[in-house]
Amino acid sequence: MIKFIIVVALLILLFGGGAKLVVASGAKSLNMADRLLGQGDGARLLLGGQLYGRGPRQLLDIWVPEGVQDGDRLPVVVFFYGGGWDSGDRESYGFVGRALASQGFVVVIPDYRLVPKAHWPDFLQDSATAVAWVHEYIGTLGGDPDRIALMGHSAGAYNAAMLALDPQWLRGAGSDPAVIRGVAGMAGPYDFLPLEKGGRAEKAMGKVRPIEKTQPIAFARGDAPPMWLAHGDEDDVVRPRNSQNLAAAIEKAGGSAMLRIYPGMGHTGIVMALAQPFRGKGPVLDEASDFLRGVTGRRIAPASEITAK
Repeated sequence: MIKFIIVVALLILLFGGGAKLVVASGAKSLNMADRLLGQGDGARLLLGGQLYGRGPRQLLDIWVPEGVQDGDRLPVVVFFYGGGWDSGDRESYGFVGRALASQGFVVVIPDYRLVPKAHWPDFLQDSATAVAWVHEYIGTLGGDPDRIALMGHSAGAYNAAMLALDPQWLRGAGSDPAVIRGVAGMAGPYDFLPLEKGGRAEKAMGKVRPIEKTQPIAFARGDAPPMWLAHGDEDDVVRPRNSQNLAAAIEKAGGSAMLRIYPGMGHTGIVMALAQPFRGKGPVLDEASDFLRGVTGRRIAPASEITAK
């Protein structure tokens, strides 16, 4: 009964706040409600606060299925949270780690530098460094370094898309852009010029010239990793046209992009649907997991293995 009362109170907090509350501080409440309702759901935190670089925000958490064993080589999902590039922390998104780990993935949730202490491209460099760390070390933690996909919500979906579409970021981190097998983006800003004056995007990247190089759609290409671009049709924070335009540009270039528009869902509702209390709002977890399983389903042998045969 006490647990039920706590969960109800947390849900009231979530519904009573605006979009920024749910994406930022409200994620903590959502995470707690998910944990209380989903105990024993087959996932556990393997590592918390693991360093992937030298900076104070270069830390990551790793979630795994409950039964993972030494020597397992499970597909890996690196999830980047949203928050307008100025808020968010990995510990508030345990509900995402539990949700995806319960689907059979090793899940990595990194922190990254935020405005006002950082600006574009600092958060992209951190995101790329995190993926490079995962590719190097995840093989000793139950994951398969040859089956890595990216996922993100809002600003995190932007980070994931930029890493997948513009090879310079992973190369700059000393890794290979080909390690990314696919991207699942939720409510991501991909085509948002002109920047809103005084808005969060302007504060994060408004001084970049030419400004077009901040836009994922500018890097749409036919040989990009497959993308699943999901949006709620009631999203008034990041308009659905962002996903629609990027999907169209990638398909025009000859690439693979799956567009999914969820009716009656807003900007925060799409990530909330990954948490236990809100999975009835839409099949986001099932459909994202199906896509991620598809792109990571077959292990591709590294060239060194092929040569050795």
